[in-house]
Amino acid sequence: MLPRSGDVLHVTRAASVQFLKPIMFRVIRVLDWPTYDGWTWLEGYELNAAGDAVSRRSIYVQAAGLRQLRAAAQPRQRTVPVRQRRPVARTPVRVG
Repeated sequence: MLPRSGDVLHVTRAASVQFLKPIMFRVIRVLDWPTYDGWTWLEGYELNAAGDAVSRRSIYVQAAGLRQLRAAAQPRQRTVPVRQRRPVARTPVRVG
């Protein structure tokens, strides 16, 4: 499972040995840094028990060891048609 922005994950020792004490983590983005196969860098916020962000972190984890607690909300479908913009008339400007 590769997380997406907004997902809340439970990160345990199954994801990396550095997490002896499990944390909740809200993903900002998946970093596109070179890694070993099956590993990934995530940037996001460590959350406390109430779900509030307590620190911003970048973590290096095995994607297979992550457990999703809450998925990011799906983007809503646009109900209002998009207006077409008129091209702006550009004219030369006299300087000086």
